[in-house]
Amino acid sequence: MTDLRRDGAAALEWAARYLEGVRDQPVLAQVEPGAIRARLPQHPPANPEPFADVLRDLDQILLPGITHWQHPRFFAYFANTATEPGILAELLAATLNSVSFIWRTGPAATELELLTLDWLAELLGLPQGWHGHIEDTASVSTIAALAAARAHTGKRIIVCSEDAHSSVERAGRLLDMPLRKIPVDDAFRMRPDQLDLDGAAAVVATVGTTSTTSIDPVPAIADACRSAGVWLHVDAAYAGSAWVCPELRGSAAGVEHADSLVVNAHKWLATPMDCSCLWTRHPDALRKAFSLTPEYLRTPETAESLSDYGPALGRRFRALKLWAVLRCHGRSGLQAMIREHVRLAETFESWVRATPGWSICAPRPFSVVCFRKDDSDEANEAIMQRVNASGVAFLSHTKVKGQFVLRLAIGNARTTEDDVRLTWEAIQNEAKPDR
Repeated sequence: MTDLRRDGAAALEWAARYLEGVRDQPVLAQVEPGAIRARLPQHPPANPEPFADVLRDLDQILLPGITHWQHPRFFAYFANTATEPGILAELLAATLNSVSFIWRTGPAATELELLTLDWLAELLGLPQGWHGHIEDTASVSTIAALAAARAHTGKRIIVCSEDAHSSVERAGRLLDMPLRKIPVDDAFRMRPDQLDLDGAAAVVATVGTTSTTSIDPVPAIADACRSAGVWLHVDAAYAGSAWVCPELRGSAAGVEHADSLVVNAHKWLATPMDCSCLWTRHPDALRKAFSLTPEYLRTPETAESLSDYGPALGRRFRALKLWAVLRCHGRSGLQAMIREHVRLAETFESWVRATPGWSICAPRPFSVVCFRKDDSDEANEAIMQRVNASGVAFLSHTKVKGQFVLRLAIGNARTTEDDVRLTWEAIQNEAKPDR
């Protein structure tokens, strides 16, 4: 039998040791496809096994196949961190195992989620009175918002920029809502003068696009949506977290006119995956899209059930980890982390600009730097692959104006300037002509 005190203490010790030593691990998993499965039994155990064996195999078999998102030199995609308060709260949430599909089955989970989203809205400077709840990812939050837009407007077309996240297109496929893409300007922002809102249910404007973290001109888009009676959904999954810092709230201009907004706390707010925060000024539209109460879920309470606002019925106690993070970091702790990441990105950008033969490829409003060596796409891709294979750091790429571009995304709470410098040195070394 697993003993929670004995084995739990061992698991917490494992977690603490992992976080203390993750900097010494190769960032990108150094295994080939199928290697981990080949080392595991093909069939389940016939008899109970001790939890100590689980930890042993975690160390010996699974750990080599982990790409370490907790590593301070994980600079790919949108880097993030699960910090200690959120990690511990995940344990507590799993212990409680609350399944809050209606208020009665999770009163604390339901009410804490509503309160915590109000707290976060205040920290980010959002308008008072918006209804907030948590989905697992921005992909699902976007599905919920666009389903509400369809229910609210009676129309089906989704309008977004050509640089919008792929989740918008996936939502359109799932919801049978055709997509209309709008070109971007030289700064990779949606062009309001090219907006075609004929038959549109919603426009998705992005604050912090995935490739370049560009900021669509939300005020102008909001004006057009208001005039045409079109739902405005703002995707600030990455960059919205920056609004905890007043000096970075310029990117929030016009968001107050949005009909819905998504910010992922698991991207840049120190919260473990999965915690996507969705706010709306029209909760009735979400209820219209999703609310369904069969007889077996009818109860005498009149309190709201959060399953009325999204596609899932069963809901985890996700608010507990976000609540713990907000309490244990506080406004000042979150501001300090984000400001340091922006400073480090600015520093890295300055090194690239000062180095002959390298170029910055897009504006840097937040903590992601897009850059490349003044060479072929093949050469740039080879540099990235060699850096990643070395285990020193992990970078990802995008295409900007048709060119292969490297991205360095800073978002880990443990990243230091030494980590950024070591990564830049590795990039330069792998770019040498004799490589």
